[in-house]
Amino acid sequence: MKKNFLPLLACLMGLLLSCSVSKTEQEQSFPQIPILAWFSIPAEHTSLDRYLELKEAGFTHGFSHTTTADEVAAALDTAQRAGIKMIITCKELETDPEATVNRFKNHPALDGYFLRDEPDRTAFASLGEWARKIESVDKEHYCYLNLLPTYASLGALKTNSYREYVNLFIQEVNLPFVSFDHYPVIGDSTLRGDFYENLEIISDESRKAGKPFWAFALATAHDPYPIATLASLRLQVYSNLAYGAQGIQYFTYWTPVGTIWNFNHAPITETFQRSEVYDRVREVNKEIKALSPVFLGAKLLSVTHTGEIPAGTKQLASLPAPFEEVSASGRGVLVSELENGANHYLVIVNRDLKHSQQVTVRCTGAVSRVLKDGSSVPAARYTPTLAVDAGDALIYTWKK
Repeated sequence: MKKNFLPLLACLMGLLLSCSVSKTEQEQSFPQIPILAWFSIPAEHTSLDRYLELKEAGFTHGFSHTTTADEVAAALDTAQRAGIKMIITCKELETDPEATVNRFKNHPALDGYFLRDEPDRTAFASLGEWARKIESVDKEHYCYLNLLPTYASLGALKTNSYREYVNLFIQEVNLPFVSFDHYPVIGDSTLRGDFYENLEIISDESRKAGKPFWAFALATAHDPYPIATLASLRLQVYSNLAYGAQGIQYFTYWTPVGTIWNFNHAPITETFQRSEVYDRVREVNKEIKALSPVFLGAKLLSVTHTGEIPAGTKQLASLPAPFEEVSASGRGVLVSELENGANHYLVIVNRDLKHSQQVTVRCTGAVSRVLKDGSSVPAARYTPTLAVDAGDALIYTWKK
């Protein structure tokens, strides 16, 4: 009996191994959207265990607020072992950029250089000069900074309008991509009125300049921002991706301490343990990874809204064939058409942070629904009207 069982056991083990290899090959068959943890792991907590924990949460990139070049070196070495890419910063990068870049430019874990956060227009010339110094030594890795949001005052921007601020940044600093932060969920899960207008401007100006853009989701509560929920994370992430974002960033991963903002409930708390937000971020990052073939490299063709139309956006007036109807029962949805290679996608985001909506999508022909794990099912297998959770998204695909 034992001898007769052995071939069967070997066959089963081979099948399991084959399935495992196939899954791994499938997961590695497409590039992933960068997912950056802002304020990731402080220098004093640099360890392989902490970087593996960062990777477990679904992050591809870290940004630690290191002060010295030696701290950067330790972070890069540890990140490499964990399979994490790093954007680096230290005082030497500003005081002696050429020598600092020469020290790190060949490190396998290096992905980019951080310049400064939320500059006003008067800093653009010096930031451009700094970037050119870095690029003169290293043309393989990008320079990076974040722009202010639309709710910053014109006095803070030092321009006559937000669009002018973004346009001048692109012209004068001229980095490979545009990054901006906007934290739209405030108070009792209320959405700022200018969130989608900010996305409209960033997306439009980036597209005109031929540059991609990266956007944020808020993962750390602080005054006046509430604890991140699955709904708030998904609404920010899916809205950003529907507008064409090519990188997703979280502010923050580790809880900053000793500040006036009352930071709390980051994925990693002030006691260096995981909060419930860690699991929520991990779940959303799992979805981003699986849906990277939809969004990474996609070209935005149109973006409109139904229901209560947000400021600075357009109302849905027509749909691409083969769609006949997109409607929602509540406050309304975002409707985005993307093109990625031979595939077209319709991305529908529930803009309501507190309630699910009954969303009706009617279409004809060979349309499939893309599920959260990246697989697809013929749309006809689902009823036309589906409940979409707060902040969540529906994705459909077809070929033209």
